[in-house]
Order: sequence, then structure tokens, then C-alpha cells
Amino acid sequence: MKLLNSLALAACLVLPLAACKKEEAAPVERAPVAVPTTDDKAAWQEYLNDQVPRHMEGITAQPYVYRVPANDNPSDPEEYNRLLDKARMDVARGIVKGNILTYAGLDPTKTADLVVSAFETVTPNTMKGVRVVYIGDEANNARVRAAVEPAGVEYVFVQAK
Repeated sequence: MKLLNSLALAACLVLPLAACKKEEAAPVERAPVAVPTTDDKAAWQEYLNDQVPRHMEGITAQPYVYRVPANDNPSDPEEYNRLLDKARMDVARGIVKGNILTYAGLDPTKTADLVVSAFETVTPNTMKGVRVVYIGDEANNARVRAAVEPAGVEYVFVQAK
């Protein structure tokens, strides 16, 4: 009988505590990182580290991120050409469902040129379930959309402001 009373007492003490759930604080959304106004790699890295996760819902793979240099780099004059070759090779070999490709840079026209060039030879409807994010300006939005949508991607435009 003592055991039964002890168990009943323990249950009376534990149940109210179990019923009291701590209120979980709602996640606080950080203010967006401002778009860099220079071609500084570190600033763009910080900006893209903020922007890309905002578009990852439903994405199951590591993102492909292309920071397009605005100017020819005197210490690395082939930087843009290497990036263009990489972007072309990535889409040519095929990007599978659950991936995201993000393109951004200080010069939105140069960024749009890279995206359009990368998607020139993609076979229609071969990239369903892939998300393409162009961070640029409205002036190039339609051109980028027209280049990528035939591949069957989900296109997202982000106004760089």
C-alpha cells in the first residue's frame, strides 16, 4: 500500500510539470544583409550567405552559387571566363531535382549574360525540380527568365536593392 501511495504521489507531482511546456520563442528573422556596392568578394560572400538560405525551402542538395565579378580582375584576368566555363559545365552535365542555382554580382547585366550563356545548350524540360535564383535588376529579369524556363526550372527573381 505504501508503494501505491508513493507512486500516486509521484504521479501527482510529475503530471503538472509535464503538462507545463515551456513556451518556445518564435525564431527571430534577421534583417537582410545589404547588397554590396563594390565588387568585394567578402561582402558578396556575406550577402549570398544571407540570401541563399531564404530560397532553400524544399531544396535537398548543397546550393550552386555563382558570384559574378563585375570587372576584369587585373590579378586574375581569367576569373570571369573560368566562372562561365564552370556554369556551362554544371548545367550541361545535368542538375537534378532538389538543387538550387543562384547567380548574383555587382553588374546585373554581366550576371544575366552569364546565366543566359550557361543555359544556351540545355535541353528543354531536363531540369524539373531545380530552382534558379537570379539576383539582379528588373531590366534583365525577362531575359534571364526566357533563357532558363525552357529547361523546366522554377525561376525566382530577387531585386538587388
